[in-house]
Amino acid sequence: MAKCTIRYWASAKEAAGTAEDTVDAGTLEAALEAARRLHPDDRFLRVLGASSLLVDEKPVGRREHGGIVVEDGAVIEVLPPFAGG
Repeated sequence: MAKCTIRYWASAKEAAGTAEDTVDAGTLEAALEAARRLHPDDRFLRVLGASSLLVDEKPVGRREHGGIVVEDGAVIEVLPPFAGG
């Protein structure tokens, strides 16, 4: 297991009630599951589900979260959709 940081931005930060969490996980999927356990309310879950993700500044895109290994010290960024024009 690796200790990693999940950083929340914009509405994800607001829904989580914090700017970041530290979790133990071996994959991105496990880290996101830990975040869901920490913040089980519907609003957070909706924002998380709609967000783009970065792991160590690299976009995750549509890759399978269970196949993305996170190393000790990894930083996961949760970027919700941005509105505006």
